[in-house]
Amino acid sequence: MDTELARTFLTVVSAGNFIGAADRLHVSQSTVSTRILTLEDQLGCKLFVRNKAGTILTNAGRQFQRHATALVRTVEQARHDIGIPKGFRGTLVIGGRVGLWEEFLFEWLAMMQKNSPDLSMRAEIGFESDIMQGLVEGRVDIGVMYTPQSRPGLKVEQLFEEKLILVSTNPRAKPEPQNGYVYVDWGPEFQARHSACFPNYVGPALTANVGWLGLQHILQNGGAGYFPKRSVQPHLRSKELTAVRGAPEFSLPAYAVYPLEHDADIFGDALQVMRGISDSKKSGKSIKGITNIRLG
Repeated sequence: MDTELARTFLTVVSAGNFIGAADRLHVSQSTVSTRILTLEDQLGCKLFVRNKAGTILTNAGRQFQRHATALVRTVEQARHDIGIPKGFRGTLVIGGRVGLWEEFLFEWLAMMQKNSPDLSMRAEIGFESDIMQGLVEGRVDIGVMYTPQSRPGLKVEQLFEEKLILVSTNPRAKPEPQNGYVYVDWGPEFQARHSACFPNYVGPALTANVGWLGLQHILQNGGAGYFPKRSVQPHLRSKELTAVRGAPEFSLPAYAVYPLEHDADIFGDALQVMRGISDSKKSGKSIKGITNIRLG
C-alpha cells in the first residue's frame, strides 16, 4: 500500500475534515478526496462518513487507523534508523511549542548534549496539530505541548503547570482587559476560563497564536496580556512589565507525548532529563541552577 494514502487518511482523522487535511498536506481538497476514494477501493470498505460537522470514522475506519499508524511509523522509523549519523548510537527528534523552547527545552537540549553526547538530536518548533501529526507518523519522537490529543499508541505525560499571569507596560493597569490588550490563544481551556472570568469582555483588537509574538508586540508598543510567569520574569525584574494586581491567574499544563513502544535506551535518557527539569520547576528551584541529572 502507498504510504501517502495512509498518511492522507491519518491527516483527515487528525484534522477532522477533508478541507483541514488539504491545508495541512498543501494539496487541493479534490486530491485528498481522490486519495481516500483510492484507499477505500483498495480496502473494499468505507472509511469515513461525511456530514456538515466534518468526517466521522466508520467501524472499518477505526480498525484501519491502527494499521495505518503502524504502516507510516514503520516507514518513518526505517528512514530514521538508516539516517543515523556515523559515530552516534541513535537519533532523537523533539518537537515543541515555541514558548516551551524558551528556557525549558533549551535547558533540556543543553543537558542532553552534555549527558548523552552520542545521541544525534533534531529540534523542531510547531503547533500541537503539527507535532501530533508528526508523532502519529513517526517523524517526531517526543512532543512537548500544552493541549495534546489522545491518539492510539501514544502516551501523554504531564510535566508541569505554567502559571499564566496578566502583565502590562502600565504600572497602574486595571485587573481586566483594557485598550492595548493582546489576547494570546493558549488553547480551548484557557479560552473557556478567560470568558468565565471576563464575561463582559467584547473581544480583542489583536489576537496572537504564539505567546512570543504577543509579548514582543507589547514590549515594543505597550499594552497587556497573559503570559507564563517564567517567561516574563526578566521583564518584571527590569520593570519593563508589571504584574497586574488583582487579576485572575490561570494554570496551563505542559505535557510530553511519546510512543508507548519506544527504544528505552534512547527515550529513557531524554525523558529522565525532562522529568528532572520539570521537578525542579515544581519545587521552585531555578532551572538554570541544575548542572547535571544522573542517568541510568
